[in-house]
Amino acid sequence: MFARVKKSGKYQYLQLVENRKEKGRVKQQVIATLGRMDELSAKGRVETLIRSLSRFSERAMLIITGKSDVGLSAKKIGPALIFERLWQQTGIGAAIRKEAGERKFEFDVERGVFLTVLHRLMVSGSDRFCDRWHQDYVIAGVGGIELQHLYRAMGFLGEELADQSHATAFGPRCTKDRIEEEIFFHRRDLFSGLDLVFFDTTSLYFEGAGGDSIGQRGFSKDHRPDLKQMVLGVVIDDKGLPICCEMWPGNTADVKSLLPVVESIRKRFAIRSFCIVADRGMISAETLAQLESPDSPLPYILGVRMRKVKAMAAVLSRAGRFREVHPDGKGPKDPSPLSVKQVVHNGDRYIVCFNPRQARKDAQQREQILSALSEQLKQGAKSLVGNKGFRRYLKIDKGAARIDEVKVKADARYDGKWVLRTNTELSAEQVALKYKQLWQVERVFRDVKSLLITRPIFHQRDRTIRGHVFCSFPALVLRKELDRCLEQAGQRLEWAEIKQDLKALQTVTIEESGKRFAIRSQCQGVCGKIFQAVGVALPPTIREL
Repeated sequence: MFARVKKSGKYQYLQLVENRKEKGRVKQQVIATLGRMDELSAKGRVETLIRSLSRFSERAMLIITGKSDVGLSAKKIGPALIFERLWQQTGIGAAIRKEAGERKFEFDVERGVFLTVLHRLMVSGSDRFCDRWHQDYVIAGVGGIELQHLYRAMGFLGEELADQSHATAFGPRCTKDRIEEEIFFHRRDLFSGLDLVFFDTTSLYFEGAGGDSIGQRGFSKDHRPDLKQMVLGVVIDDKGLPICCEMWPGNTADVKSLLPVVESIRKRFAIRSFCIVADRGMISAETLAQLESPDSPLPYILGVRMRKVKAMAAVLSRAGRFREVHPDGKGPKDPSPLSVKQVVHNGDRYIVCFNPRQARKDAQQREQILSALSEQLKQGAKSLVGNKGFRRYLKIDKGAARIDEVKVKADARYDGKWVLRTNTELSAEQVALKYKQLWQVERVFRDVKSLLITRPIFHQRDRTIRGHVFCSFPALVLRKELDRCLEQAGQRLEWAEIKQDLKALQTVTIEESGKRFAIRSQCQGVCGKIFQAVGVALPPTIREL
């Protein structure tokens, strides 16, 4: 890294420049433009600037010509500055410090957790190299924190509490639960009413033993049934704000975990009532029976697996007029077309939803399959046996195969439709729109799952595993808080763009003649917008340390 005078047009500019190697070629990147030489000289700012380093007549020429032995070091400052502010703003730091209390750790637990969470935000994956990673960053209070300290911090987060009053049958109550509650009540005003709760699960597999008991064989959403896994449930509100996360052994079925989680949430967060919105994978006869129990009924909106529920044939064939909620708009920002009708079957209330645009797409895809099937039939029935898409429309009689028009007609009944089951008193339109929010919130779930790329998981104890995985929860809270700040500022930015431009913001420390100075690089891309939205002031371009 060196300083230079760059001529552009009729003016000369003082710049700090760094050499970077890209694809085998060395390229120069301007870290900071300190200003026009003539303007700086006229105002005496060059003299002031360089004098702060040393004497202008000696130092400027030496640096500019690259002949000085000035010691330089560069570190990234953007991520820590932004997320430190949000860390305090959301109350996460205060919650951890409160739980740590008077316990005598040989390191700052709150700083260790912040370091882990920041690493999780910027570099998804194992935290094994987190203690090395942070050496390239300026992060307040993490000096001296080593990998062993991070493991201790994870164990602290996942530590079982003496009070197990709000525990479920699938998992104990831990330190992380109290931290979630502290964060929630600190931000309570953001959760307007909390009358709508979304619940989703994912699975995380282990390359190793999988802890004391949390690692178990079960249905793997990662398609790794050969490995032990754990199940992670995430609860968010209708705005996408994270409420809590739950962890269970890998052999816990989603439908079994739903109700215990609901009851636990109601007690932990002092919520009187809310409506559960869950995808069709969460529904079962046992779950419905409990949700509709006369003793403690719970309002719900659940998706129905149309092709697997016997009642669907009667529900879909029931006569009735669809009411239009959203027309079939033409613009990209128009909502998806939607019409609804209510059907009551055997005392159960169903809402049939219809999207004409999706119906046309479904019909087109079926016609393509049928066309390919017709061609394959000419080669004989044996060539069709292994194709599930083909078998759906086939009728085989005495070794002869043909397209079953009855099956084709029955399949067309599903085009563009989905069915909801509810026990609420909401109108059919309201039920459909609230369920559609689940699709909108799926983006949040995708964020969750990207942040939850915590593999490989090397921890050997349940408590450190729980702490390790939990760190993705405050990471998600910080992401959503940043999104909220940006939205209030009228900004919609991509996460990849945010990470890239924050990491590009660096400070260069110059040490010479017993003096230390910090020179900040220029803001690139959206970096300035982020700082403005969060309310963090950029450090001075040049300052003495």
